[in-house]
Amino acid sequence: MTNASIVPGPALFAVLAVLLLAAAVVVTRGQVGSGRAVVVAGVRAAVQLAVVSLLIAVILRSGWWTAGFVALMFSVAVVTSARRIGAPRDVLWVAVAIGSGVAPVLALVLAAGVVPVRPVAVVPVAGIVIGGAMTATSQAALRSLDDLRTRYGEYEAALALGFPQRPAALEIARPAAGHALVPALDQTRTVGLVTLPGAYVGMLLGGASPVQAGATQLLVLIGLLAAQSVAVLVTVHLVAARLLHADWRRHG
Repeated sequence: MTNASIVPGPALFAVLAVLLLAAAVVVTRGQVGSGRAVVVAGVRAAVQLAVVSLLIAVILRSGWWTAGFVALMFSVAVVTSARRIGAPRDVLWVAVAIGSGVAPVLALVLAAGVVPVRPVAVVPVAGIVIGGAMTATSQAALRSLDDLRTRYGEYEAALALGFPQRPAALEIARPAAGHALVPALDQTRTVGLVTLPGAYVGMLLGGASPVQAGATQLLVLIGLLAAQSVAVLVTVHLVAARLLHADWRRHG
């Protein structure tokens, strides 16, 4: 199969600029967000990908550089999630939540040999899993905290009935946190019918066969779902135990 990669050039850059500006205008005119934030996010993505593209060739030559790059991705994910949750001081517990999902998935796929222990394979898979666990952790924490704050009276009622603090909080936080898995579940259910996710398209553009692309995408989706499930479970328990964003009770 011939290589069908997208080649950078003036046409690509022009299309990207038009799409980004269109998104910013729609968000601004529709009053659903900040157009400036859309532009900044797009420009930041371009700069970051440019830097990574220049460095990746060097990084992939060494196992140690690869391990360091994965550690950097994990660190950035932890800090980003902690800020999104509004708990920058709780980076350790955020790291526990994200790492609890990422570590067993990566360990299994590498130990089983389904993902070759080579930098060119490890980096993209690790990035996808870390990113998914980061998103699930942020969403689970935010949804849990929101419900605990708005339904604080129910929490107090459970305490009055004799529930210990943590189980009382879990009764409220669990259903809300579970909604963080909806995007991953929807993507997994509809793959191939509604969407063709990035790993599949990337493999095809890189010259892989449809069967190889499908197998890779299936591994990514199931691995991602497993990592996010563990991350959500750990997150909701950390929130209920007041280890992550311990001040949620003061906002009731």
